[in-house]
This record gives sequence, structure tokens and C-alpha cells, in this order.
Amino acid sequence: MSGLSRFRGSADGIAGAAVLALLAIVAIAAPVLSPGDPLNIVGAPLTRPFEAWATPLGTDRLGRDVLAMIVHGARTSLTVGLAAALVAIAVGSAVGTLAGLMGGWIDEALMRVTEAFQTVPGFLLALAFVSTVGPSLAAIVVAIALGAWTGPARLVRAEVLSIRERDFVASARVIGMHPLAIAWREVLPHALPPVVALASVIVAGAILTEAALSFLGLGDPNRATWGGLIAEGRSVLRSAPFLSIWPGLALVVTVLGVHLTGEGVVAALALRRSQA
Repeated sequence: MSGLSRFRGSADGIAGAAVLALLAIVAIAAPVLSPGDPLNIVGAPLTRPFEAWATPLGTDRLGRDVLAMIVHGARTSLTVGLAAALVAIAVGSAVGTLAGLMGGWIDEALMRVTEAFQTVPGFLLALAFVSTVGPSLAAIVVAIALGAWTGPARLVRAEVLSIRERDFVASARVIGMHPLAIAWREVLPHALPPVVALASVIVAGAILTEAALSFLGLGDPNRATWGGLIAEGRSVLRSAPFLSIWPGLALVVTVLGVHLTGEGVVAALALRRSQA
């Protein structure tokens, strides 16, 4: 049974993938669904939802279209989540593979560095980094990855420690394959599947961290963000709660979609191992 077939057997995975596919379509088609700059003023301030056809979800305190900001905010959230996960997994996999294969003082040094990063909460690390470097999309991605790479590193190292003693790795050493080639071609492909399951946790955490940074005013000021919109509605929560409700629902749906997709991947990997 193929990996795709195993994933299709998970109702959670299918539901999550459908949600993420819809969000991806919205994010990609944001310039078509809502042309122009979503931060432009398009109407009267604090227009309530469904009062005007031009702004079906209402406007904020400045008269900006809430729907446009939510649609474009989907692009920001998914970009940050996926980019931060890719960076974290790439760095963590490299560190974990090197530590597991080399062993000795290299393994010891890399694991002490990993533990040092783990002692600092990821959000505080991101907050300090963005506050120092300045708010931008690239800075936010790097800041989130700084606190997220340790999980993949420890997981890959544990997998490599069990894989490096297997016969096919020993055969690669006997025929004179370069250690880097062994790591890249023989070891890493077998160590990555568990990390793929961890990716959903990293993506969900990155989306929430980006929203929290934007809520605190440390998001990219040139982009519409869900956290920034929630912060915008904070001062008018009683008179215009929709300003915080709509982006809050978008966050909940996105994180739920990522979580369900991850559950489907975990179920597929577990079935694969049981059949192996």
C-alpha cells in the first residue's frame, strides 16, 4: 500500500488536507480575490459586517476592508509557517545527522548547543530576535526557526544513531563512499520520515507565533496579518467584536487544518512501520 493510500485512509488527514488546500488557494489567489493593497482605506470606519456589499466583513477603525486583510493575511501566515518549518527542519536535520554520524566530541558539542537553545522558550527567543533585528517577514521566519530547529535535530540524531549501525551503511563505508555522501544518500532519507510528522507541529507553532508577534506590533508593517487585525480590534472589543472574531476564526481553522493533516501523516507512517 502506497503512502498516499495510507493517508487517504485517515479521515482526519483528508479533512485537514482539504482545509489547507482551500487556504492555499485563497492565499495564492489573494491578488485576484482582493485586488490592490489590503491596507488601503476603502470606506467609513467600523462598518459592521454585511452592511455594505463592498466590505462584506466590515471595516476597521481606519476604514480598511477586513475581508481583504484576512485574505491577504492567509498568504502571510502560510508563508511564515511553511518557510519557518523548512528552515527549522533543514538546520535541525543537518545538525542531527552530523551529531549522530560523527559521535564523540562533535556529538557532545552539538547536543550542548541544542540544549542551550531549548532552555529558552521559543516565543521569547523570537521576540528578542525580532526586537533586535527589526520587524520583517524574513526576520520573523528566522526568529521562529531559531526556536524550532532543536526538535528535528534531536529526533534526527536519535534515528541516525540506530541507522548508522545497519548493514547498508557499513557496506557504503566498505566501498569507500565519502562520509558526506553516506549521510546524504544512505542515512538522511531513512531518518526523515519521523521529522515529516513533526513538521505539522512546527508549522502550527510558527503561525501562532507570527500572529502573537503581529499582535504585539512586531509583525511586518507592510503586510496584512491576522495578529495585527486582532490587535486592531482590541480597543473596540465591546463595540466592534467582529474585528477580532474574524481573524481569530481564521487562525483556529488554519491551525486545526495543520493539526489534522499532521494526524493523517502520523497515522500513515505508523501503518507503514507496522507493515514493514
